[in-house]
Amino acid sequence: MTSFNKILQRAEQRKGGASALKKLMPEVASKAKLGKTGDDRFLAMMTKCINQAGFSWKVIENKWPEFEEAFHGFNPRTLGLLSPEQWEAYASDRRVVRNWQKIKALQENVYFVQQVSRDHGGFGKWLAAWPIEDQVGLMAYLKKHGSRLGGQTALWFLRRMGKDCFICSRDVVTVLRSTGLDIAEQPTSKRDLLKVQAQFLQWHEQTGLPLSHLSRIAACSVGENYL
Repeated sequence: MTSFNKILQRAEQRKGGASALKKLMPEVASKAKLGKTGDDRFLAMMTKCINQAGFSWKVIENKWPEFEEAFHGFNPRTLGLLSPEQWEAYASDRRVVRNWQKIKALQENVYFVQQVSRDHGGFGKWLAAWPIEDQVGLMAYLKKHGSRLGGQTALWFLRRMGKDCFICSRDVVTVLRSTGLDIAEQPTSKRDLLKVQAQFLQWHEQTGLPLSHLSRIAACSVGENYL
């Protein structure tokens, strides 16, 4: 296997040095910070990532204040009281993306977030307690119990909320395969994901770096993303 130090050196060269690369690292929230984050923020980020999937990220970002207004600040209690007719009305509401499947996903995720929050004293406390050693298990749980929270959507949701995690982007997979890891070009099977997880945990042991940073460094070490 390629030493991660070589991957790090390549990323630093491509990004203009160690300090420049460091500025590109995603924030990793502490368990305390995740635990104090309101359920509404998790629900909002789920919705943002679901709406950005297969769509222009910039358009969703620009419309986001309107999303917040239309969906009552993503307060799960308020949204949980909406009638079926009120949910259906969003399909013609110009403040949001009028895609019924994505609107329905929010409706279903309201109950998902509420259930987890009731069981664990807050969605953030549940997420904070989930061990980084079992990211594959967390991905499977989000896919099974949430709505439209599979694959990359779930990973970007976790990353943006500050949960330490790797992301299987095209560049990251290129790096992993170049080290000799036997995985598919699109590693979606549990078998492949467990191999990816094991490799990142090994690098984590060697370097002490968070999985999120290891993943971003790997992504910066190849591809067309030069400084």
